[in-house]
Amino acid sequence: MATTTGRLAAPSVRVRGRSFMALIITPEFPMSEWFAALDAQMRGSPELFAGRPMVADLSAAAVAGPDAALVVLDGLEARGLRIVGVEGVDPRVLARTRWERLATSLHGRDLVQPREAPPQPVAAPPPAPSLLIEETVRSGQVIDFESGDVTIVGAVASGAEVIAGGSIHIYGPLRGRAIAGLRTGEAARIFCRRLEAELVGVARLFRTAENWGPELHGKAVQVRCDRQSLRLSLLD
Repeated sequence: MATTTGRLAAPSVRVRGRSFMALIITPEFPMSEWFAALDAQMRGSPELFAGRPMVADLSAAAVAGPDAALVVLDGLEARGLRIVGVEGVDPRVLARTRWERLATSLHGRDLVQPREAPPQPVAAPPPAPSLLIEETVRSGQVIDFESGDVTIVGAVASGAEVIAGGSIHIYGPLRGRAIAGLRTGEAARIFCRRLEAELVGVARLFRTAENWGPELHGKAVQVRCDRQSLRLSLLD
């Protein structure tokens, strides 16, 4: 009986790029007081940390020795935080421990460039692009547009997230999270017709719902940076 031999085609390997926003958490001495402050923050704003990838900056802990960094990681894990990587610590400190799986060479960027960077003379940039969304941003949906401004003609539902390189304009209720200024920094602003948000942020500054009081809840509000603080004010 004749047989036929042939070479099976190799399966194709598909590779796609995807970006995620992680929060950087920086434990500081005295650690007991810092962990107490973290516990209070987690009780007041559990949605800020729920399911969010976290990177631990262990620069301060590493100064006290290798054991201190490991104790800090244990403390973060005990609080249910999703630690995916570390910074500020020699990878050898984690070797042969249960933490050696964590990434130690992370290539990301902060929301804005450090202030210490000297300004570079450049030609006037072209007008920033913008994204217009004419529908409600549903719960669980993430709008990530780091190139420019985002305008939403509708609501942002609870559990949804809007991230913009520039400013964010929401002509409806903001019930989820809005983070502006990934590209333009403190010049960005957030405008919403009705503030019912879980969290708002501009550049490096964030505030959660319990931090702005009932006088702003449900009102038309502007969020902006002012002298290293995040300011929320009513829109007249």
